[in-house]
Amino acid sequence: MARSQSRSKRKYTGKKYKLFRKKRKRELERPPINTQIGSEKVKTQRVMGGNSKVKLFSTDYVNLTDPNTNKTQKVRIMRFESNQASKDINRRHILTKGAIIETELGKARITSRPGQHGQLNAILI
Repeated sequence: MARSQSRSKRKYTGKKYKLFRKKRKRELERPPINTQIGSEKVKTQRVMGGNSKVKLFSTDYVNLTDPNTNKTQKVRIMRFESNQASKDINRRHILTKGAIIETELGKARITSRPGQHGQLNAILI
């Protein structure tokens, strides 16, 4: 069955909404991009309206900003620390917004959405 971004079939109480139409192609969603640490792998994808998104599947480097000096530089990711998004994402070492990583300069928190933006930005903790 296709994944959909349309309204849920049920209310928060459990009661079913009366269906007024079927699913539409424009409401379909794509599977999530699980960005991991590894060699750089990027893909460009056409989206609605003829626009394009850059999907980041894996990367070794991050654009790290130091909040004290306000300087940004490209540094290597040493290892994955944690991800508070969910236990499953933490267990699989998936990089999403808010994940904590260890870099050459210290621990950093990811501020970009790599599956949507196609790049990995972080702030030094």
